[in-house]
Amino acid sequence: MAVSQQTNGQKIVQTLWRERNLKRDFEIVLGKMLQSNQGREDETEESYLRSANVQWDGVDLSDVKTMWFSPAEKRDLLLREGDLVVNEGGDVGRCAIWRGSPESFYFQNAINRVRARTLASTRFLYYWLYNLKYAGFIDAMVSRITIAHLTAEKLARVPCPDVPAAEQHRIAAYLDASCAAIDGAIAAKRGQLETLDSLRNSIIQRAVTRGITESVVLESTGNRWMEQIPKDWKLVCLKRIAEIQGGLTLGKHYEGPLIERPYLRVGNVQDGHLDLADVSVIELPASVAAGVELRPDDVLMTEGGDLDKLGRGHLWHGEIPGCLHQNHIFAVRCFLHKLKPRFLAYVTAAKYGRDYFEATGKKTTNLANTNTTKVGRFPIPLPPLTEQATICAHLDEKTAELNRIVATIESQITTLTAYRKSLIHECVTGRQRITEADVQRAQSRSEQDD
Repeated sequence: MAVSQQTNGQKIVQTLWRERNLKRDFEIVLGKMLQSNQGREDETEESYLRSANVQWDGVDLSDVKTMWFSPAEKRDLLLREGDLVVNEGGDVGRCAIWRGSPESFYFQNAINRVRARTLASTRFLYYWLYNLKYAGFIDAMVSRITIAHLTAEKLARVPCPDVPAAEQHRIAAYLDASCAAIDGAIAAKRGQLETLDSLRNSIIQRAVTRGITESVVLESTGNRWMEQIPKDWKLVCLKRIAEIQGGLTLGKHYEGPLIERPYLRVGNVQDGHLDLADVSVIELPASVAAGVELRPDDVLMTEGGDLDKLGRGHLWHGEIPGCLHQNHIFAVRCFLHKLKPRFLAYVTAAKYGRDYFEATGKKTTNLANTNTTKVGRFPIPLPPLTEQATICAHLDEKTAELNRIVATIESQITTLTAYRKSLIHECVTGRQRITEADVQRAQSRSEQDD
């Protein structure tokens, strides 16, 4: 049995084969430094791969950049089908097999190209590096003093199993078919999650705009945002049934006695949940803190961020005592004799609420924002209080049921993902030996799944 390099005294990866350095069987070439302008007349502008293009599931060509290459650089840095491209920077060690393209492609210096010198399999090497990456070996061997880099020299010294070429190709073929079947199962599970998400959205949308009874009489509102509502409902601007509290402006200098308080940022208010793992603190006068303090049953609504998350509402239950909120979050305080906070949270989560904030938000290149005026004008379809309570109870029950199903599917995805990693580990370390019959069975199963 051969044992790979040790880190902090611990053996990270063991194989049942001897090992040899990667450079014995593979040529490693670092890509070209970025060049945005033409330097010589014989240079041409060509497409190249960046580290962002290299993903574990393949090379992503949805966003490709170009730069200038000389004839010699094009000769030396041209990608060929079957080459392994390995991230030198970014997520170091992440790699993919280049499947070829009608267009010529090259690569920048955030990528190492690995090409077989012998009959060795780059596909087997891909799985071996995948195994090393998830075992922590790659991250342990690169420098973390500044930015991690898996240089060509370090990559060349990576220990690889000394497996006969024919067996490498057999293992790679088996893993290709087996992983394709697992990936297909995971994709199907993710499709189920998307279906459940659509169902959740449909249930919420129907309940907050039409109620939960089978038949409902609708009447016109004359409002372009909500043209019809149930006959005994009202359509009321949010500012008439709630107080909208602005948040804390950061960067101000305060003098005098100060207190330290936690406060929420936009990143803490996620779609459908609060992320309180990283909550910032600030020192400020007690009088200032009192004006931006959250209370239980406040509905948190985001003022800015990604367009599809604008205005998202989440009910605050007082999870952090004395917590404040930044000015990119509105705290909406419902007049409880007219509007239940949970009902408002469901309205903002519905397609109706998302459509309103998407249409009224001010958009920039990547972000969007709203303001107190637009939040205040948000037309709320308002049932009587007793019906609001009934609708909320109905939605709580339905969403809890869906959440249980989602949790089960997510657990299945986690299990499949762990099995995939384990299978790769067992095969590339020799613990599971692969025969031609194994390959044929795996390929047959994969074809049946397709």
